[in-house]
Amino acid sequence: MSLQHQARKRFGQNFLVDQQIIQKIVSAIGPKAEDNLIEIGPGMAAITEYLVQHCPTMTLVELDRDLVDHLHEKFRNLPHLTIHSGDALQTDFTQFYDKRKLRLVGNLPYNISTPLLFHLLSVRDVIKDMHFMLQKEVVDRLGAETGSKNYGRLSVMIQYHCNVMPLIPVPPSAFRPAPKVQSAVVRLTPHNSIPHRADNLKLFSQVVNASFQQRRKTLKNCLLGFSDHLGDLEGSFDLSRRPQQLSVQEFVFLANTINCSMSRIP
Repeated sequence: MSLQHQARKRFGQNFLVDQQIIQKIVSAIGPKAEDNLIEIGPGMAAITEYLVQHCPTMTLVELDRDLVDHLHEKFRNLPHLTIHSGDALQTDFTQFYDKRKLRLVGNLPYNISTPLLFHLLSVRDVIKDMHFMLQKEVVDRLGAETGSKNYGRLSVMIQYHCNVMPLIPVPPSAFRPAPKVQSAVVRLTPHNSIPHRADNLKLFSQVVNASFQQRRKTLKNCLLGFSDHLGDLEGSFDLSRRPQQLSVQEFVFLANTINCSMSRIP
């Protein structure tokens, strides 16, 4: 296949071409031969060709069939490199677990980055770390502090599962074609042990989601759907606060209290 592959808008393709940025990313990842390294959306293999120098047994997950053909050709002399053709959103990443936790890397299409992060969180137990290029606005939300303007549902859910470390700012000029937004590389490291564990993770997610649906309202008004289960909080939890004022730990406490109340109802 021609190396002048045309970026496809429907796949959200923006290919990284800045060599200095690529070297910084590879250095931040620190790939080793023994790693179970998985790259999502390798594209034209701008990062891959450096990663395989350290980890020739890595796995690539690519949706674009033309690029899959290109990758097979480019890495034909690396028999232990695996190329998985498919949609990362539909991929069961546990299939790549072989007693070695996954190290995930990728320049993620902006249009699927948030749903893909939630998809990966569902298998966090088999993941060692993740290094992703994302829209800078998303990275700012991932690591946002309680009370800041960027703090929201995504912040709470990601920080519940992972430690968030923004690493490298990436300008539009580093890509072909250049996107209209700033990008950044972030490291997400799943907690070895959840610091504040929700008794019912599904309910925790529902409470967080409901809270931020109308972030300008008080928690009491945001959580009208759970109003029958807020009685245990009277006197010990201020429901007049706004959702962005609650820490991850407080959201866990809130959800666990609601879960306890619900469990008492026959």
